[in-house]
Amino acid sequence: MERQRAFIILIIILVATAIVTLVNLPLQLGLDLRGGSQLTIQLETTPQVPEITPEKLQGVQSVISNRVNGLGVSEAVVQTVGSDRILVQLPGVSDPEEAERVLGGTALLDFRVETDNQEIRAEYQIKQQELASLIFQAQSLQGEALEAQQSKIEAVEKQIEELSTQLYEKTELNGEKLQGANFQPAPQGNDWEVVLEFNNEGGRLFAELTKQIAGTGRTLGIFLDNELISSPTVSAEYASTGIMGGRATISGGGGFTLEQARELALQLEGGALPLPVKIVENRTVGATLGQDSIRRSIIAGLVGLVLVLVYMVIYYRLPGFLADIALIIYALLTLACFSLAGVTLTLPGIAGFVLSIGMAVDANVLIFERTREELRDGKTLYRSVESGFYRAFSSILDGNVTTLIACAALFWLGSGLVKGFALTLAIGVVVSMFTALTCSRTLLLITVLGFPAVRQRPELFCPNLKAVNN
Repeated sequence: MERQRAFIILIIILVATAIVTLVNLPLQLGLDLRGGSQLTIQLETTPQVPEITPEKLQGVQSVISNRVNGLGVSEAVVQTVGSDRILVQLPGVSDPEEAERVLGGTALLDFRVETDNQEIRAEYQIKQQELASLIFQAQSLQGEALEAQQSKIEAVEKQIEELSTQLYEKTELNGEKLQGANFQPAPQGNDWEVVLEFNNEGGRLFAELTKQIAGTGRTLGIFLDNELISSPTVSAEYASTGIMGGRATISGGGGFTLEQARELALQLEGGALPLPVKIVENRTVGATLGQDSIRRSIIAGLVGLVLVLVYMVIYYRLPGFLADIALIIYALLTLACFSLAGVTLTLPGIAGFVLSIGMAVDANVLIFERTREELRDGKTLYRSVESGFYRAFSSILDGNVTTLIACAALFWLGSGLVKGFALTLAIGVVVSMFTALTCSRTLLLITVLGFPAVRQRPELFCPNLKAVNN
């Protein structure tokens, strides 16, 4: 009896924890339920790659998937459409422009060494000063004058970009030698920086480049998509060995904002796209469909749950009523697990949850039928309940394990919504085993041992059964 009381206390604690979790950590909803962003990405051919093969399409899809994972979007869908397009669905993303920058950017990184050509260096510095002057003058202009000034600024920026390609010589160190990229606050100020980690070959090349320019006043140009984003110098102390360790920091000249550093790190970490791409559609999906789906799903789920609860009470009497309590506990614990695991509910996910409710009821049905068989064989009520759980355990375990194997296969081989269905079903199956073998069993034994009147009425467990003295 003490053991059953300990289980009751544990169940109460778990239920209270589940309620607190659901209140403070609401469930996340997928694109089909709450809306989000949907992008259609078109692959483009190049002179080097005149044809988009299935392998190239798969490569682009893999890079896009890596970048989506870096965005931290749950239940995102990345799937191919036809032979040259990729569809990306991002639930809950309210800034489609940010998603477009991160997913569509090529992020081709390479390191270049500044040349000794003094004429180009002088012209580059003159253009930099001219750009700074134009930007300063634009601050006091308005209307057409401002537009004309912006045109001058864009022209000078283009000239600077062309000069930068002449000022810096390409090297073998590029984004392919990257092992990882992350972002962190800069040591001073409120700016952010991107930290790069190279593989062994990249670390060796980086040490050679920094040794080559250390103490010379020449800069190391860091280019992203052929645009100069940073040009640091290397102090003379590294003239003998260069900067070793395979680690570099990009500060973006004047420093990155948090958003800029995060986007750059995600693009670099996700890898370079093997083909250029173009966003041909970028739209926000409203949640109107989601609201209608939620309403219908809730109605269907509640109707099904009520019918199951009523059937269990009518057919199994007192055990059915206790199973209903266990089923409600199961629902609370399962939803709390969804919140803690970060599961994003979609319509297939809700289907998996509803199906797992059926699995939970099935376990109780097996237990109760075994209990009735024991009572008909003349055993006492307590022994019948114990034997019912013992005899039904192997069947419950086999049924749930086979379901979990199917869930593992769906999760491993599937993608997107299929994974959501597999995950919600698997969590539900595991929790259903716990509630059937602990909650239902504890409630039954507490009722049998704690209430003498119940022990004298085994017909409450098995109709049309003659009373058996306990």
